[in-house]
Amino acid sequence: MSGKTIIVTGAGGSIGRAAALILARRGANVVVADIVEAAAEETVRLIRAEGGNAVYSHCDVSIEDNAWSTVELAITEFGRLDGAFNNAGLPPVSVPLHQLTSADFQRSLDINVLGVFHCMKHQIAAMLKAGSGGSIVNTASVGGTVAIPAQGEYVAAKHAVIGLTRIAAVDYGQQGIRVNAVLPGAIRTPMLMSVIENDPSHAEFLKTAHPIGRYGEPAEIGETAAWLLSDASSFVTGAAIAADGGYTAI
Repeated sequence: MSGKTIIVTGAGGSIGRAAALILARRGANVVVADIVEAAAEETVRLIRAEGGNAVYSHCDVSIEDNAWSTVELAITEFGRLDGAFNNAGLPPVSVPLHQLTSADFQRSLDINVLGVFHCMKHQIAAMLKAGSGGSIVNTASVGGTVAIPAQGEYVAAKHAVIGLTRIAAVDYGQQGIRVNAVLPGAIRTPMLMSVIENDPSHAEFLKTAHPIGRYGEPAEIGETAAWLLSDASSFVTGAAIAADGGYTAI
């Protein structure tokens, strides 16, 4: 990853921070994008404390101008854009479909789907302009391939992320731009804890749903994303890679 410039959205959160640190340790310049400034600045501080290069970009992915300005910052600060980990997302509301409000459904679409579209649109445009290709990784979920009880709006959104990933891979493969998705299972993050808090019955379900016998750790998703962003995965595009402890194998 040495010398490459990578955008990480949601980089103030557990998975985003883990990925940003991994990328920086391998020599990448990291644009730490998040809507929560304090959390993102802490990620920047951690990277710089280890001797890495990072800069913060305020980014609400549901606002297209924020996605554009984050790409512009990457090019202004580091002269190029080589990849992006579009990881920002909203947790599920965790209610049955008939109790789900239209506002909650729309909010999930705005962050989890439209946000990925906004980011990819401007990242791909910059890569096409530079003509040197690149790699994009989108965070979907096991909920993008199977149903998870009481997560209707989240499952619908994550299915859409996989669809966007695949069409982008098809549309831009010949321009050297690879696009893949990582599908986490239950990862030990504040987002998971909030789901369990809203619906404690999910705790036992999630613990037993993974044949590996445990929750995943943020760094394990970060490592998967880092591999997909690297040249080591140069023949992988349009893939939905499950990092789920066997959840979808059952």
